[in-house]
Amino acid sequence: MQTSTSTTALPPGPLATSALLRAPRLARRMACWLYEGMLMFGVVFMSGYLYSSLSQTRNAMDNRHGLQLFLFIIFGIYFTWFWHKGQTLAMKTWHIRIVDRNGQPLTQGRALLRYVCSWLWFLPPLVVSMPFGLPVGEIVVLLSGWIVLWALASRLHPLQQFWHDALAGTRLVSAERPAPQSKTPDPAL
Repeated sequence: MQTSTSTTALPPGPLATSALLRAPRLARRMACWLYEGMLMFGVVFMSGYLYSSLSQTRNAMDNRHGLQLFLFIIFGIYFTWFWHKGQTLAMKTWHIRIVDRNGQPLTQGRALLRYVCSWLWFLPPLVVSMPFGLPVGEIVVLLSGWIVLWALASRLHPLQQFWHDALAGTRLVSAERPAPQSKTPDPAL
């Protein structure tokens, strides 16, 4: 009897089985995305506390760019680590896994590439709004609109994947196991 020690690898059999590599519904992926954002508040709080303690920053606006760089690195470590393992906590909650194009767990390099590509969720509207000096409220509206458009654009992808996943060579797949086929009782018995 052979047991699998990896929780992120696919079960034995053909990797291209559509039931195993089925993309989760967009609503479930976005709910996972929002939940991940809530969980990141704890990471931001602890990282901000650590950074301000180490840099002896007394005012939040002092050393702001250093803190942003520090958080970018911390987020990169967090997501690269968990994506390499197959799931973040939010992804476990919503039964979503991250795999490469072949259905295998991500390498550290591929997870890091996905992290860099995932900034396409935020950077375009922020870069566009910078030269105009828009108020925060307008930036939030612009960012929200871009996020909705970016999420809906996944409908245009042949496998219903987000476009940053296509760029990084990764896929979000449903981690729910297909329901076992029930055997019908033999009427002759």
